[in-house]
Amino acid sequence: MKGLLLSAYAAVSHRHWAQGICRHVDAIDWQVLELPPRHFSWRIRGNPLTWMLEASEVLERHYDVVLATSMVDLATLVGLHPHLGRARKIIYFHENQFAYPLSVERKSAVEAQMVNLYSALTADRVVFNTAYNRDSFLDGVRRFLKRMPEKVRIEATLERLARDAQVLPVPIDPAADELPPRCGRRIVWNHRWEYDKNPEDFFQALHGLKTRGIDFEVAVMGQRFRQQPEIFEEARVWLNGHLLCWGPQPEATYREILEGADIVVSTTFHEFQGLSIMEAVQRGCVPLVPDRLCFPELYPSEYRYDGTRENLEARLERWLTRPDTRPAPPDASAWEWPNLSRAYRRLFME
Repeated sequence: MKGLLLSAYAAVSHRHWAQGICRHVDAIDWQVLELPPRHFSWRIRGNPLTWMLEASEVLERHYDVVLATSMVDLATLVGLHPHLGRARKIIYFHENQFAYPLSVERKSAVEAQMVNLYSALTADRVVFNTAYNRDSFLDGVRRFLKRMPEKVRIEATLERLARDAQVLPVPIDPAADELPPRCGRRIVWNHRWEYDKNPEDFFQALHGLKTRGIDFEVAVMGQRFRQQPEIFEEARVWLNGHLLCWGPQPEATYREILEGADIVVSTTFHEFQGLSIMEAVQRGCVPLVPDRLCFPELYPSEYRYDGTRENLEARLERWLTRPDTRPAPPDASAWEWPNLSRAYRRLFME
């Protein structure tokens, strides 16, 4: 079988997913087209044109399966290359634009939301990484359609989409060794350095701990960008003496730090699966995540705080001063490729 994998905004997690599929679903001969993760508004609307100009030879070939991320304008792509419409067309939602918080620079999401909707309607199969992603997409589409002047009604179509949609997480690679739980004081932040990850609550909680003399060590990792919230540089100053590392780390160092860490924290306002938390859990960290978004379906209540900075700080203080109150890390094996590869093969080949 011949497969075409299209990733129009190849961020780190998207590239991880694509590479995993090529390795673990090797019964299909994959051809991969990716675009760099920059200039989001142009990228999500312009990807069919970019590929038409830069990869026309690849697009003109015959494929049995066309797998596209939700950043791909699949409807336009099939319109420009009608023979692709005869393949099994699958759209995979790592995230959806109906539940993505807007930034100061990006004041409207209408274009991106329309791409998501048209691509879902064009595909033969729609797949989401979590039920939260699926449900927030469908709820967002319903709200969106009410804003249209014509009051478009496609409820029957949405009900069919909801009924047929599949939930299939982005898998993580299995860890080499099973690591025992730990009782130390190392906290990990390993998320993108952007506003939607809500770093303010994280650093303010640490500031409260420092003010009260609670001992801790923190590894602040994750992907950095040219522009980042001011809180990062402010926190770097007063975290002096508590910092293990600051900024992105080489892969081997990153894994080593996770394997020596104790608690991984999320304060995010936006998350559809949270691969960075899963990777830390897999390596023995206890997760502390807000009781919102995708987290209630992934982590039992003992790993969730109520979403406020005050409750996060209180939970961290208890776990740091009384390590015996920490739960053991949850089992991460359900998210690993050995347990998900069969479901992926069925998606593409049955």
